[in-house]
Amino acid sequence: MPVKRSAGLLLFRRTAEDLVEVLIGHMGGPFWSARTEAAWSIPKGEYEPEESPEDAARREFEEELGLPAPEGEWVALGDARQANGKLVTIWAVEADLDPERVVPGSFSMEWPRGSGVLQEFPEIDRVGWYDVEAARPLLVAGQRVFLDRLAERLDGGGPEEPGA
Repeated sequence: MPVKRSAGLLLFRRTAEDLVEVLIGHMGGPFWSARTEAAWSIPKGEYEPEESPEDAARREFEEELGLPAPEGEWVALGDARQANGKLVTIWAVEADLDPERVVPGSFSMEWPRGSGVLQEFPEIDRVGWYDVEAARPLLVAGQRVFLDRLAERLDGGGPEEPGA
């Protein structure tokens, strides 16, 4: 069985206090509604082998946030295997984005389970800027490595090749 792959884009900005903040989204739907810790994600999504990871990251950003991916230099943060076995590839881009402009995409699922009723839920129900340390416990565990890699790249260290 082929490995599922996902790609995404982590926006970051620098504050007047020289802190680095990242834009992350709280996952939508009934499973995540009451959770805060480990319930946020980098905007990302699955792609098929015929699509490049870069194109998928750009597409998923727009699907999840309703806005085009911002222009800027893409900094490769590499790959990480998630607990579910999915391989996630992330890039970072320095850009600012007003969370009030976000218009999240949606998905359908049967809810409550077994009811036969399909309901629509937002892919991401809210987004926010958080400094790296505040974002760490919010992100799902398998994505926290990308915060470490971003900090390394911004400090001038570490490789910039995907898979690093």
